[in-house]
Amino acid sequence: MTALLHAELLKLRTTRTFAALVGAALALSLLVVVLTATLDNGLTEGDVRLLFGGDFTGLFILLLGAIGITGEWRHRTIAGSVLAAPERVRLLAAKTLAYAAAGVVLSLVVTGAIMLVGTLILSGRAEATLGLAELADVLWRNLAVAALLGALGVGVGGLVRNQTAAVTGLLVVLFALEPAIAILLPDAGRFGPLSGAPSGIVGGFDFPEGKLLSPGLAVAVSIAWAGATFAAAAASLRGRDLV
Repeated sequence: MTALLHAELLKLRTTRTFAALVGAALALSLLVVVLTATLDNGLTEGDVRLLFGGDFTGLFILLLGAIGITGEWRHRTIAGSVLAAPERVRLLAAKTLAYAAAGVVLSLVVTGAIMLVGTLILSGRAEATLGLAELADVLWRNLAVAALLGALGVGVGGLVRNQTAAVTGLLVVLFALEPAIAILLPDAGRFGPLSGAPSGIVGGFDFPEGKLLSPGLAVAVSIAWAGATFAAAAASLRGRDLV
């Protein structure tokens, strides 16, 4: 399992897609923080928590997880991967762990950068900033969201297999379906896999017409979503032809 994980991490960090998404996540997150910290006045500590929680890593690692595994079929490398690791569920588990770990590392870099830049700008403008305890609290939440969404992306991609369908489906759910459910059925929307439960982990604001899940429950719900998609993808992969 360790060798499989190392192989997946090597494969991940040597792809141009990973480098591009890392750059995009960092640039977009920094842009939002710099503009907000520079232009907004009278920010409270709660506002700063939300600002530093605005790490776009979760979105990008979610898509990267789906792209990474569906690319095995798109580029017809899945047969070679299975020949190297005949136990298909272990191969899927290695991919899931690799993208979860990548989410943690990427989020650590992005969150650290936005906290540093944001704190420097806010301090220079005599605006509210956060202490070390508050920064640590924001950090673990961002890391947890990134890890869980990375794992979820792999599960969805492994289940759908078609890269375009997987990425498009995730974007539709994230930007259209879950927001609609949050407005129409807020009690159900809090349990959504892409924005409902992750919002509960990040915390700091309320869902439309309802309360967020508590962080502990939100983590449990996110783990359940990732576990369900992993189980479905594993069952599908066991009986699926590789060509």
